[in-house]
Amino acid sequence: MTRPQDALPIDAVLPDIQAALAQSPNLVIVAPPGAGKTTRAPLALLDAPWAQGRKLILLEPRRLAARAAASRMAATLGEGLGETVGLRMRLESRVSAKTRIEVVTEGVFARMILDDPALEGVAAVLFDEYHERSLDADLGLALALDAQSGLRDDLRLVAMSATLDGARVAALMGDARTIVSEGRAFEVETRYLGRDAHERVEDAVTRAILRALREEKGSVLAFLPGQGEILRVAARLAEARLEGVDIAPLYGALDRAEQDRAISPAPPGRLKVVLATSIAETSLTIEGVRIVIDSGLSRVQLYEPDLGLSRLETVRAARASVDQRRGRAGRSEPGVCYRLWDEPQTAALPAFAAPEILAADLSGLALDLAAWGVSDPGQLAWLDPPPAPAWKEAVALDRDLGALDAEGRLTDEGKALRALPLPPRLARMILDAARHGEAERAAELAILLSERGLGGADADLSHRLERMQRDGSKRAREARRLAANWARLAKAALPPPQTPAVGAGGPGRGLSEGALIALAFPDRIAKSRGNKGDFLMANGRAASLPVEDPLSRAPFLAIAELTGRAAQARILAACALDAEEVEKIGAGTIEFRDETVFEAASASLRRRRFRRLGAIRLSEQNLPVEPNEDGARALARGIAQLAISRLPWTKGQAQLRDRVAFLRRAEGAEWPDLSDLALASCAEDWLAPFIMGRGGLADITPGDLDAALAALLPYEMMRRLDAEAPAHFETPAGARHALDYAAPNGPLLSVRVQELYGLAQHPTLARGRAPLTLELLSPAHRPIQTTRDLPSFWAGSWRDVKKEMKGRYPRHLWPDDPAQAAPTTRAKQRPA
Repeated sequence: MTRPQDALPIDAVLPDIQAALAQSPNLVIVAPPGAGKTTRAPLALLDAPWAQGRKLILLEPRRLAARAAASRMAATLGEGLGETVGLRMRLESRVSAKTRIEVVTEGVFARMILDDPALEGVAAVLFDEYHERSLDADLGLALALDAQSGLRDDLRLVAMSATLDGARVAALMGDARTIVSEGRAFEVETRYLGRDAHERVEDAVTRAILRALREEKGSVLAFLPGQGEILRVAARLAEARLEGVDIAPLYGALDRAEQDRAISPAPPGRLKVVLATSIAETSLTIEGVRIVIDSGLSRVQLYEPDLGLSRLETVRAARASVDQRRGRAGRSEPGVCYRLWDEPQTAALPAFAAPEILAADLSGLALDLAAWGVSDPGQLAWLDPPPAPAWKEAVALDRDLGALDAEGRLTDEGKALRALPLPPRLARMILDAARHGEAERAAELAILLSERGLGGADADLSHRLERMQRDGSKRAREARRLAANWARLAKAALPPPQTPAVGAGGPGRGLSEGALIALAFPDRIAKSRGNKGDFLMANGRAASLPVEDPLSRAPFLAIAELTGRAAQARILAACALDAEEVEKIGAGTIEFRDETVFEAASASLRRRRFRRLGAIRLSEQNLPVEPNEDGARALARGIAQLAISRLPWTKGQAQLRDRVAFLRRAEGAEWPDLSDLALASCAEDWLAPFIMGRGGLADITPGDLDAALAALLPYEMMRRLDAEAPAHFETPAGARHALDYAAPNGPLLSVRVQELYGLAQHPTLARGRAPLTLELLSPAHRPIQTTRDLPSFWAGSWRDVKKEMKGRYPRHLWPDDPAQAAPTTRAKQRPA
């Protein structure tokens, strides 16, 4: 059936593969790049007895690889594509009644098995490059294993890969046999060039390519993280005006002709520099390449369940990936691999790339499993099960979309969403748009968001849509045809309306592109923050556009795609909205919220009524402040942030706090902490109950503070306070003087010395624990002595003080023994 072929390493184990599948339904094949497993294994199984009259399905992770594999097998048979070997993928289908081998993309297979769980007419499913671990591949294998155990025990399942944890996969597949092909590769020399952390990757790759072209012969395959870097390197190489060298970008958004040009041999006498993403790591042979330049980077999509956002992030490539990239240099002759990092860093790379199931939006998976009759993913066999947090968020989103009921079963709306081969949000957009008579335009927007490169890379999806609608290329025509089919499916699947559509404006009423995008992403409606390009989304996160982008001046956006981390997300795709559209779209979710806030400038409360769409304030209105607990707490909280010292404390209240602080130091923590810091930390507890109805700091009275302090110091504690740290000291002369408890060296009494005559013992506080510091004053109230031991002062230095004071104040009494003298507040009487 096949024509003569060049020998490939996989040929040596093809008899083992045939024998293994004759004995057992499951098999794992591990073979390095270039071994020939992708195209030789399916052909070798066509004539197996168990395959007679039925098809073999070969899954490929990418459309480029699927088309290349199908074309290669068809050529091997001397046939055209669509005869014995067919191809089925989005935007292209080449199958016929003769087709025995169908090469399909992983997403297409997932829908195939969900629509036909028994896979009638299928003898075997081969999962090629399973190590890439896409979400669709993991789902497809889980469903195929479930179908095999319950419906089709004769179904053969084969997992094939170049870099696969074969033992884990074999265990998942019921301890399947593993067959290893050693492969054939020429020697590849590895040269480490390193890269300065501050150097742009496109500059480093350009430099490495120019060096390689000087040092080596042959075509170059350079791996870069994404389309942007590829285009920038291509521009730099064009400026270099390389003679005899063709520059060929290779990434998923290119049309078919450009991709084919990249993987085809260079014309005679010319070299080729292929600038590729990880799309060229596996399943492809690029003729003439013997030099590989590896940036060591990959771009992956990460999902943040708590935000409901997927973002693209550039990460270090895994060791398995860089090994595959390196192997591309030795497919047909000895080669060279230039790595843009230092050799010791290789050991620090992760062994394998993270499976997509661990970092993806699982809302589509949840719908697929519900269609399979499974609400708990634990009921199926997974190499890595869906993470619980992401699964929970996915189910919640599907319920919000009306696709799942409380028990996790598909609703009629969910069945309608599943009729469209799209993520649930985009399917929701087309269905809702169909209710407005806008299914076709919504479907075209969906194709723009799911098919990279269509309509250009403009952030404004409206501009992309216009360009795609005018584009006469085959890819654009196929995209428009597919969008029209989605629109037809949506109209046919539309369940009877139970409630008005989101943003209802009446069927047939035109919706802008922004309004359509908002149907899919209502949480990403964004309002301008006033600065050009800065926006706040309804989900509370910030996003931005370059200020030179005309879309940055829009008052509102509906954002479809972002990149970067949540704190600094950059908008990749969006449409403008106006305020009227936001009101209509958010009609069912706009909330009125009254907020009482403290305004620091006026130290007062302000009450406003906000209309909000999530985190976005649409409008606000000033209202009178209501005398309630929330307002009192807000005022207390605001004053604490300003300064507790700004409260209208009286001298007596300030002294009371100082007295308590003194006893707290002297006797311990049984006494409350009334310092500014402590009171600020709990102002809502001690102050708020006593300022109910106050509108601001100026409205608070000392009486309010008296009540608040009284609550902090119950009666028994106040009684002790008066006894152990009295506010005043009564001198032997009968005068009462306030004590200064804030003095640096402890409580202080400043008093004229004559008032203490007759006092033989030093006064103390805190039940005798602390002596009162006495600042003894002259009749003119000037300090003459400070003491904490009055008896020693009377007996000692008093004599010198008396001598000096008697000369200065002769009209006052200066007794020799003041401890026995009568106190006085007056000068001595004049003689009669």
